[in-house]
Amino acid sequence: MSRNKAFFINGGAGRVVCSIPALEKFAEENPENNFIIVCEGGTDFYKGHPLLHAKAYDVWHKNLFEDKLKDMELVSPEPYRVWEYYNQQANLSQAYDIAINDKGVRDLPKPNIKLSKQEKMHAAQVVKEVKEKTKKEKSIVFQPFGRGVIEENGMITDFSGRSFEADTVVNLVKELAKEYAIIFMGEIAIEFAKHGIKEPVAIPQGIDLRTWTAIISQTDYFLGCDSVGQHLAYSLEIPATIVVGSTFKENVSYPDEKTFDILDMGEGERIYSPIRITMDEFSDRTNEGLMAMNEKIEEVIINSVKKSIKSTAIVDGNKE
Repeated sequence: MSRNKAFFINGGAGRVVCSIPALEKFAEENPENNFIIVCEGGTDFYKGHPLLHAKAYDVWHKNLFEDKLKDMELVSPEPYRVWEYYNQQANLSQAYDIAINDKGVRDLPKPNIKLSKQEKMHAAQVVKEVKEKTKKEKSIVFQPFGRGVIEENGMITDFSGRSFEADTVVNLVKELAKEYAIIFMGEIAIEFAKHGIKEPVAIPQGIDLRTWTAIISQTDYFLGCDSVGQHLAYSLEIPATIVVGSTFKENVSYPDEKTFDILDMGEGERIYSPIRITMDEFSDRTNEGLMAMNEKIEEVIINSVKKSIKSTAIVDGNKE
């Protein structure tokens, strides 16, 4: 007997976002299957989605097992264990699609994140106020740190090799803040004024990822590392400069996206880290310093932003 499926989606917010196209395909190709989604990292990115909103449950939802799961087929799709993914033939969304739908590598739509008009209007006001305060015409959301970053004894480190180093962040902000309003996205903040940066930098604190999604939707440009922000920018069609180190752009980013300029710090040097497959200390040690940058590389990043940033159309106070 064919049972309705319950898809368990775990991990960080970027994984949740990248699961959306595969789940849409499953709904489209299996209309008879009344599936649900059990999200261990929160259901925020399914909210408002015409197909998935009503199917998404937090793992702590009351009586979820007795009311739903007990009679369902439980499925835990793991994109990192898909052959095409760890051989750099599929990105994260495609790997989810293979794990869920088993149709091979195929073209998929961008993740469909639904923001309400109220969310967009609030974010538009935030971006407007930052531009007014900085007296700049264009804004950039900058997410320099990934999930693995830690702060200890005044030092900021990411042993996974995915994040910008703190000195590089200061240098980039110092230059970019001269021309653009910078909105700093991250839980670990840097006191830029102490580093001689005279231009004000917006550092919102305590806001959730849906609010960040709305802010990115209203900004002119995104600059970041391998983390959730780039997936949001891609979904929302915001142009971006993305810098990767320990991870492969073919897996974690969108090298075919014309509005993305991806700078690869680890090309020819990195070793694939088999996360969620094995624990490989050698690859982690090898990749640890790949995001270290000199002035020449920092200049390449700055020039990428300046060259790529484009004007955006504003309609009724909101970007289209």
